[in-house]
Amino acid sequence: MVRHQPSLCVLHDEGRCGSCPHLDTPPGDQLEAKQARVAALLRAHVPTGAWQPPCPSSPTHFRNKAKMVVAGTSRHPTLGILDAVGRGTDLRSCPLHVPAVRDALPVLADLVTGTGIAPYDVPGRRGELKHVLVTASPDEDLMVRFVLRSSRHVSDLRDALPDLRRRLPQLAVASVNIQPVHQAVIEGPDEIVLTEEDRLLMRLRLPPPGATAAQARPSGSDAPGGQARPHELLLHLPPRSFFQTNTAVAQTLYATARDWAEDIGPGGAAGQPPARVQDLFCGVGGFALALAGPGRRVQGVEVSEAAVSGARDSARLMRLDPGTVRFDSGDARALDLLEGPAAEGEGSHLLVVNPPRRGLGPDLARRIEACGVPRVLYSSCSPASLAADLGQMPSLRVRRARLFDMFPHTDHAEVLVELARTQASPDSG
Repeated sequence: MVRHQPSLCVLHDEGRCGSCPHLDTPPGDQLEAKQARVAALLRAHVPTGAWQPPCPSSPTHFRNKAKMVVAGTSRHPTLGILDAVGRGTDLRSCPLHVPAVRDALPVLADLVTGTGIAPYDVPGRRGELKHVLVTASPDEDLMVRFVLRSSRHVSDLRDALPDLRRRLPQLAVASVNIQPVHQAVIEGPDEIVLTEEDRLLMRLRLPPPGATAAQARPSGSDAPGGQARPHELLLHLPPRSFFQTNTAVAQTLYATARDWAEDIGPGGAAGQPPARVQDLFCGVGGFALALAGPGRRVQGVEVSEAAVSGARDSARLMRLDPGTVRFDSGDARALDLLEGPAAEGEGSHLLVVNPPRRGLGPDLARRIEACGVPRVLYSSCSPASLAADLGQMPSLRVRRARLFDMFPHTDHAEVLVELARTQASPDSG
């Protein structure tokens, strides 16, 4: 008789959480199937020989962020998700979270009880506390955000902060986000920071150049004064900024981009001008900072002013020359970001794009096709959008591609492709 082997998660086994549909499948088989599925989707654009070995993830304890719906009552809160009728399912035991997040969740549940803030009741449209969002750095420092319906209980959370810090000494940033609308939107536009620090330092340790076939492990550093050691990225996360939820795989993603761009020239040699690198949708600067170096002039562009501020602070902390590394707040889809430099004879040698799930879209993809940039690194969280965008850039061909398993146990895939221009675009001449 064949016995059913329990998976890594009781909630999955009991059918109370469907976030990991492939949890019963061995990790190696999952990754093989995901690679085959993505390769088939991109077959028209990515030659079979262009694929490099995929980057695996640890099957557990990889998520650096928990987005917890708060439900139940203040005396008996649940932190997790809602079921089909709006009742809370507690996910404090979820095996995906890194230990620092997992250990913080019971303390935060106690805070809900201690403050008496009523969880938001979605079916009844009443209550105040909607979400608790927790992010952990590789050094196990924490950013905790409380999403409230109104500002009514901000003072209660501020008063509870000393005790919270006593119980969570690694707490670096605490804030309140106000989300007043009854919609499936996690956060609103208004953020009230409760701590002196207003951003979380993510110290990433990248694999050495040429070693990206191995999975990087998130780890802290004892570098003095918060300075970066070789192969480290120091990224500052403001409360409303985006960062990959899988730190270890993100490290390998950035390192792979760095390695693929190693030969970008002219490199400033013999009086030649520096190579120009543009990073569109740069967020807090992960790709731009990984690609910064001698003989390069790097520009990151991001619509979020808070993320740009964090990226600038990271560049200063890494002691990068502000004359060669800059971050600008603006719409990465704006025409002049691509056409202006080219009109001055200073077209980019390398363009990095990391768009949201909807991709570049036909307009921006066609402008990249026409702008004449010889190399593009495209990091995509949606292979379907990537396929559509590649179809708009026929003179840019895929040289290398790699899948990064940011979200094990799911169908989600992150893909990095390197594009090289093989002929002049019909629109560029």
